[in-house]
Amino acid sequence: MTALRIAFAGTAEFALPALHALLGSKHTVVGVLTRPDRPKGRGRQLAASPVKAVAQAHGLPISQPATLNSESDRAELAAWRPDLLVVVAYGLILPRAVLELPPLGGVNIHASLLPRWRGAAPIQRAILAGDTQTGVTIMLMDAGLDTGSIVLQRRTPIAPTDTGGSLHERLAQLGAPALLEALEGRAAGTLAGRPQPSEGVTYAAKIDKGEALIDWTRDAIEIERQVRAFNPWPVAETRLEGEQLRVFAARAEVLPDGSAGSEPMHSQSGTITAVREDSLLVRCGQGYLALQQVQRPGRRPVAARDFAHGRALTGCRLG
Repeated sequence: MTALRIAFAGTAEFALPALHALLGSKHTVVGVLTRPDRPKGRGRQLAASPVKAVAQAHGLPISQPATLNSESDRAELAAWRPDLLVVVAYGLILPRAVLELPPLGGVNIHASLLPRWRGAAPIQRAILAGDTQTGVTIMLMDAGLDTGSIVLQRRTPIAPTDTGGSLHERLAQLGAPALLEALEGRAAGTLAGRPQPSEGVTYAAKIDKGEALIDWTRDAIEIERQVRAFNPWPVAETRLEGEQLRVFAARAEVLPDGSAGSEPMHSQSGTITAVREDSLLVRCGQGYLALQQVQRPGRRPVAARDFAHGRALTGCRLG
């Protein structure tokens, strides 16, 4: 296999398996592009990105331009003389001049089966939509938003218990060996990209924190997906007696009328109809949602039974 000189552009944790895979391969990582350090934690101290921390540990050259629009912004990347640019969860739109700089262009790992879920939040959007499968796409980069030719794809089912966090981890791990396979094919000239089909295009808009607020008039199945998709961020939330209540885990249930507890059949959406050993049962617009793990402000997440201990919750309304 031909060894390539690779510049790696990445910032978030999703990029780490791919970076580690490259560092353990025959290829040479000649430098790392990552976003500028950002304030983090209560003290708002500047902190390195996960990718920068790994790059520092391996003594790799690092560049952190705020943009890559000017020639001076791209000077360090050009000085590395990469054969190819690998981009994973970088967080900057790359201008055409960057993609044209390496002879073999740019390759990206995208966390969906393109053309479904182009954009910033493909993992959460797939769960929210009730998709039963997703995967990773190794794509040749162009100037569009995730519109480049597909080199290869790897699929994985979305389990009924998958959260945004668990699916994020699985796709990150799935993408690393797929990337190495794609690079081997690109270096040998045996793996060409194929254009994305024009059918089935959907867009995964960036998650807004306001989407975390639960609307109890919705179907319980939709709210369960919301809880799963937004764990670990931004975390689905509601209000109880004027106080924020975050919901980390829940399951939808379809119960016959009259079996949900002591509340009458006409109880309003958001009403806690029963306190169980393992959950709080909440009436939704359609069906019921069993809250399994919740969190009050300033407290740690706890099981529903611990939250309910010593509290008269049946009949209280959330929202």
